[in-house]
Amino acid sequence: MSLRPLYGHAALRHRLTAAAADDRLPASIMLQGRRGVGKQRLGLWLGQYLLCERALSERLDEPCGDCQHCRYTVRGTHPDLHWFFPRPRLKDGDASPDDVKADYSEAIAERMEAEGLWAPSIGTEGLYVATVRALVHQASLRPAMARRAVFVVGDAERMVSQEGADQAANAFLKLLEEPPPGTTIILTTSEPGNLLPTIKSRVVAIRVPTLNRADIDAFLNDAVVERKLARVPRDEALARMNGAPGELFAGESMAAAFAAARRLLEAALHPSTPDGTAERIKAAARQGVAGARGSFTDTLEALTHLLHARAKQLVDVGREADARRTASAVVIVEFAKAKAQGNVSPQLLGASLLSSLHRTLRP
Repeated sequence: MSLRPLYGHAALRHRLTAAAADDRLPASIMLQGRRGVGKQRLGLWLGQYLLCERALSERLDEPCGDCQHCRYTVRGTHPDLHWFFPRPRLKDGDASPDDVKADYSEAIAERMEAEGLWAPSIGTEGLYVATVRALVHQASLRPAMARRAVFVVGDAERMVSQEGADQAANAFLKLLEEPPPGTTIILTTSEPGNLLPTIKSRVVAIRVPTLNRADIDAFLNDAVVERKLARVPRDEALARMNGAPGELFAGESMAAAFAAARRLLEAALHPSTPDGTAERIKAAARQGVAGARGSFTDTLEALTHLLHARAKQLVDVGREADARRTASAVVIVEFAKAKAQGNVSPQLLGASLLSSLHRTLRP
């Protein structure tokens, strides 16, 4: 099993490879863009290019695909391409780097078993302190096989800070600022606003756009993708993607999150009447009773997508004032997402969120 080919982003790929060939590629970069546009896959592709035996020396536009480094990379087994992404917290609160490495080996193998088409991370998963320590430790070691090492950190906004973890956080910031020679660090994020300012200040941000229709068609015509989506009508797939292929593999959890997000948005849009207030109270009460991490976090992420889509629709029909209010509501949801990372009640947070959204959307 291996990764699927990278579809789209031709212009961006050319910029990245040209910078790498001219030794102008920053050592720490951040790929940012909509969820599902292929940021992690692009990061892995760039890692393959940097590790390839021929790409840099021959100034190729693509990794050669034939050398041992390329073959190991697409199988997810290259010892010098380190791939981190949100995972459930390990039971051992003080997990060692070896424990974290073993966990990621299993997780990457699962993504390979899924033929390189994986679901987005869910709300209960994160980049916990043990992962950060393991990453920093690995970066301190010499490459095992290649002349350099590449680190791809997916969904970097899910990096969870904890009390007493300042040492790990500071070590990671130092790593971003001064990576060891021959080390490239590639962060990806769909929510740059949720990243710590200290991280953003140490990386060069690169925007990853959505795919155009030709690239989307090429992706949908991939034999593995066709088989995985055999029961999804083409027009439905196009609507769900909206330029971001990864959205097709969000699974039932995200479908439920979008349904919950629609209920929250409808409640926020109810008029300022007793019935409207009652609807907002009921909507808040439907949220989970445990900590807000998890399904509620997914609901807030879905709500962000719905608000973006609503703002675009309002602009298209000439309702620019309503579109601006809707765009302002996105900021409110992003603030709630940050709050949701703590030990808070989803019901209380939901009630506060709905009140703020109502005031913003229906002034």
